[in-house]
Amino acid sequence: MQLSPSRWQVLHCFGRRRVRRRESLSRPSVSADASAEARGAAAFEGAGFGGISLDALQTHALPWRLVAAALVLDAQARDRSVPLARSTLDATLAGFGFLPGAEVANRPLGVSKSSSELPLGFSYGDLAPLAGTKIRVANLGCAACHAGVTYGADGTPDPRRTWLAMPNTSLDIEAYTLAVFRATRNAIKRPEQLIAAVDVLFPDMSWGEKQSLRWFVLPLVERRIADLGNIEKPLPFPNGTPGSTNGVAALKFALGVPLAGNGAGDAGVVSIPDLGSRVWRTRLLADGAYAVPGSARQMPMTASGLDDPHLKSLATIMTFFTVPSMGVHPDAALGNITEAVDVMAFLKSYRPQPFPGAIDRDRAEHGRQLYATQCAACHGRYDANLTPRLVEFPNWIGDVGTDGLRAKLFDEPLAAAINRTGYRSKIAVARGGDYAAPPLTGIWASAPYLHNGSVPTLASLLSPDTRPRRFNVGGHALDFEQVGLKLDETGNYPGGYKPFSMPALIDTATPGRNNSGHRFGEKLDAGDKRDLIEYLKLL
Repeated sequence: MQLSPSRWQVLHCFGRRRVRRRESLSRPSVSADASAEARGAAAFEGAGFGGISLDALQTHALPWRLVAAALVLDAQARDRSVPLARSTLDATLAGFGFLPGAEVANRPLGVSKSSSELPLGFSYGDLAPLAGTKIRVANLGCAACHAGVTYGADGTPDPRRTWLAMPNTSLDIEAYTLAVFRATRNAIKRPEQLIAAVDVLFPDMSWGEKQSLRWFVLPLVERRIADLGNIEKPLPFPNGTPGSTNGVAALKFALGVPLAGNGAGDAGVVSIPDLGSRVWRTRLLADGAYAVPGSARQMPMTASGLDDPHLKSLATIMTFFTVPSMGVHPDAALGNITEAVDVMAFLKSYRPQPFPGAIDRDRAEHGRQLYATQCAACHGRYDANLTPRLVEFPNWIGDVGTDGLRAKLFDEPLAAAINRTGYRSKIAVARGGDYAAPPLTGIWASAPYLHNGSVPTLASLLSPDTRPRRFNVGGHALDFEQVGLKLDETGNYPGGYKPFSMPALIDTATPGRNNSGHRFGEKLDAGDKRDLIEYLKLL
């Protein structure tokens, strides 16, 4: 799983004294006899993975109640009619693609419903930086990016019902990060109003935490913002749009590796994938740069290879994702391997939401035959069941003509920095400038397509000359005929549709977003293309 950070520079002021991390209060409880799959699902949904700590608070984690109040005050400044209430906070977070109040539809047996007070994808807990102090701290976790909305039979999204490990194709971490930064910078100019807003929003907050915020946290935030001067953005690099993130630039930033063009050129965004069948991979990331030690460049995988050593290798690599995404120190991240092994058990058994619309079975059967000849050599072979399962995966990697910026930006200085951490024997860093072909499990709900999210539908993927230059994404419905984003001919949402989060415009002429390449299937006739798409709905 790959997450990109909401890196929060404002709080780089607590010193380097490391303290024991705190367990996340958003993690669902599991029964005493819960399976590894159930434990993994609970961790995936709400574990902190070391992100609730003073180390993380220096970079990514937030003093949540102070920041939440700042966001609500900012919303009121823009619209005087909105109340000073938790409902305004929920609406604000929903605008960035978070899913307040959403129920998880695919929790395994043995996992209880979460009692989290924050939206799905946030982990939180209480820290005591100094004796007698208390701060409610929040960070982003796996489910922020990797728990998506479910869809109805007509492609209408249901943001109140989510599915763990499906992609959140509406989450806009860039917009969220910028809003937190600007709202807090404005709010601390009126500290009494800010503290009063905290009191209203969190009436159950203890006296000790109120005093900690007023006399300890707030002065530190004020000082840090003053030190930052007049910068307009907290991050020097572009951090994506709804449904895409920039993990490579985030990792460079975390490890102190120079950014391309001082950050502006480090625009290698990657579309958030469905995690179905990802345990079949021997190389993770879009370019396959994180390889399982000892694996070949292209190593075919069958079900027999999904053994405990393989899953533990993937789990170990997974823990490194917490370095750029949650601000966990690499040494501390290695302490999460046992929990990550449980997450891999969950992902091994995971299946996406079944396609909710109608499927023409005759067309899908012909599409299955086309897939076997046109797609399987790179994307894997599935069985012939009504709900196809992967039975062989080639771990193919190569050049299919897609935008090369992201692969290029995983450079030698970054590889060297990774190899200076405790992961040097855990991850075989393999640069090559190509891209790894992923499994297509869950592809129907994963639009926009290609590694950089530059193609809005499967229909336009198979007909490259029809790919639009610009289109909107975020809070969208799905088109179950074209399979992908439901758009009009101008790339906008159909008239009358109200998105559940703020859309953003994707311009494929910008660096890292080129929609060229992967022209496979363009020579199929219209009927064959439709049949292939019909089959892909089953995966």
